[in-house]
Amino acid sequence: MNEWWILVGLLTVPLIAVYLNIPPPVPSTELYSWMSSGSFFTFKNYNIFYRDSWGAVGSSNVVILLHGFPTSSYDWYKRPHHYSVFEQASIVESLAVHLGLMDQKINILSHDYGDTVAQELLHRYEQNRTGHLMINSLCLSNGGIFPEAHYPRVIQKVLKDAGLLASVLTRFMNYFFFSRGIREVFGPYTQPTEAESWDMWTGIRVNDGNLVMDSILQYINQRQKYRDRWVGALAAASIPLHFIYGPLDPVNPHPVFLTLYRKLIPRSTVSVLDDHISHYPQMEDPTGFFNAYLTFMNSF
Repeated sequence: MNEWWILVGLLTVPLIAVYLNIPPPVPSTELYSWMSSGSFFTFKNYNIFYRDSWGAVGSSNVVILLHGFPTSSYDWYKRPHHYSVFEQASIVESLAVHLGLMDQKINILSHDYGDTVAQELLHRYEQNRTGHLMINSLCLSNGGIFPEAHYPRVIQKVLKDAGLLASVLTRFMNYFFFSRGIREVFGPYTQPTEAESWDMWTGIRVNDGNLVMDSILQYINQRQKYRDRWVGALAAASIPLHFIYGPLDPVNPHPVFLTLYRKLIPRSTVSVLDDHISHYPQMEDPTGFFNAYLTFMNSF
């Protein structure tokens, strides 16, 4: 019997070693093209990836898009690093300085984790602090801006509070578990393609991004701690506010989320997309999402 366990151990150890050293996947042609069209700027000795593009000829509107977690993130840091919403907001401000936009009015369009970063930027703006963005408008979309109406996925709960165990779990994260989890927050008729899921996973694996997921997920705990600061910023906002909502979202479920939003942020307008649209409205219904945002931008 003891010899059998020794044999199992001898076989298992090298297999685990091989698994933990699997190199990150090679970006697809589309993802590589997207990455190649971006640029970097420096924030506290870290290289931060961003993309800058021009809109319609003659338009003076500047829009900053803040993505959510875990998708579209190429600005991963190496461990050790303690992520915070405050630092992410400062990164956005540094990007505006880098692009020469600090004297211009900025429109912010955000999703998921980006919503919370936008709330911190809004708080700084409303406090009339010098050196911060001049925000012209804010449009949020499916994100956990209210901790009491936010239902993180099980793996997110585990990783954010698992301590040292999280470091082990992130190393065993793989495409199968990721793709299964990401599909749960898309609607039944708007599922990401295999290529889209693979590009999401590839983006996460850049610079070992999967190994810092537990640290990034601390934003969920920060939402609890700074709820009054960030919800208060929305409630007291002096700028145009809008929310584009996919109502089938299991993370911010209907009608709980929408009822609370309309109660606490009565000045904001809201666009509710089709019933089958879930947590990623910009991907699941890009036309409906764009039209909702364009209508909002033309309303003031």
